[in-house]
Amino acid sequence: MPIPSLLPCEMNFLKVYSDIEKIMPPSEFVEPREQVMNVARILIVEDEEDIAELVRYNLRLKGYAVICAGSGEDAVRMIRSERFDLVVLDIMLPGMSGIDVAKKLRSEPEFQNIPIIMLTARGEEPDVVSGLALADDYVTKPFSPKILSARISAVLRRKSGATEKDILCRGEISIDPGRRRVEVCGEPVDLSFTEFQILTMLCKRPGWVFTRSQIVDAVRGDNYPVTERSVDVQIVGLRKKLGSSCGHYIETVRSVGYRLKENP
Repeated sequence: MPIPSLLPCEMNFLKVYSDIEKIMPPSEFVEPREQVMNVARILIVEDEEDIAELVRYNLRLKGYAVICAGSGEDAVRMIRSERFDLVVLDIMLPGMSGIDVAKKLRSEPEFQNIPIIMLTARGEEPDVVSGLALADDYVTKPFSPKILSARISAVLRRKSGATEKDILCRGEISIDPGRRRVEVCGEPVDLSFTEFQILTMLCKRPGWVFTRSQIVDAVRGDNYPVTERSVDVQIVGLRKKLGSSCGHYIETVRSVGYRLKENP
């Protein structure tokens, strides 16, 4: 019986992959261009073996080093013992849920900046909003492996693409884009990937009003299927982390969006 989480054209793909891998390891059939690049290590946390294998196959073709975990507990243990550049995380896992895994990672300074992409069958607005409060991207099942791969590449580019060396200073907020470090009143503040992107965007143009859709496009890319309400959730969390001394720097412009105070 077909697995509902996969697209119909991919149903016979897994057996073919299994046969190919026995003959020729993925390291021998990745594109030469990918072989010379620094290999990003990706952890797939998925309890449905067929889906995990489909994702693993497609990502290894792109030259990534891919490891799979079948439960939240295994994922946390592996992340604590190995280096990973990104985690693809299902929500509905046996035992510890994907949400609990994400919360645990975000609560530990050593791992809180690891990008997370949620891959789940839960596609209702409340699920997407709550997921994006913890994750850097959200992909619903059924999914296209090519689109998932593109999302992963985009998140990894954003993670490593900070080339600006000048430190942004706005009032008591200091942002070092190259080191992805934020300080408030001289004290470091731990932000998620998305919170950091939004704060940097606002600080680059103080006084400029950004609509919610502009923020989504800038942080996530064009045509990202997320409601504008998710931006409000991110702003609430960002203000809380900036604290009473700087949280008010981010102003709400009614019926439009948000801006950073022109002279905080």
